[in-house]
Amino acid sequence: MFGRFLPRETSFFDFFEQHAALTVEGAQEFVSLVSSGTNIDAKVKRIAEIEHETDVITHRCVEALHKTFITPIDRDAIHRLITKMDDIMDFVEAAAERLALYELTVMTGDVRDLAVVLHRAAEVVEAACKGLRNLRDPQSLLKLCIDINRLENEGDAIFRRAVARLFKEERDPIVVIKWKEIYENLESATDRCEDVANIIEGVVLEHA
Repeated sequence: MFGRFLPRETSFFDFFEQHAALTVEGAQEFVSLVSSGTNIDAKVKRIAEIEHETDVITHRCVEALHKTFITPIDRDAIHRLITKMDDIMDFVEAAAERLALYELTVMTGDVRDLAVVLHRAAEVVEAACKGLRNLRDPQSLLKLCIDINRLENEGDAIFRRAVARLFKEERDPIVVIKWKEIYENLESATDRCEDVANIIEGVVLEHA
């Protein structure tokens, strides 16, 4: 019904799915980075490339939104969704960049735990974006949103534990500042996954 109003090259759902797939790749690259602590510069460079690729998709999506008369879901939801999705990779890149800038090569267990939870959340976001295309199974889609919220809560708990451990065990205040900033970026990335889930949940309920 809406096909003739969408850009010929791709639909808004294609934008969401392509963006989500790249975000999963970026999150996986970050997990690899903090799991090994090796080839940091190369991995940070790849994460930056992925972030740039997601930026391009975001810009194309917003541009298409301005040129499209009728959209398959609410215009504001499309804009908020692609923007919040883009924020995820922004924070992942910020965390990776700081690992390189601060020359941190010995990784903590907490940064690995935060990275793993973020990667899992990104995978569920990707699944939710795929389900958004046709809304044939709203209950399964709502369950995915709940799973993302649960992972965000898990990330929050890890973040609080990580910061508490920093202040308790680390004697160098400069090191505390460095790691706290990295933890905050990862926690913010997981928060944006929850924002995405909330937007998708709203779309599902609106079309129920």
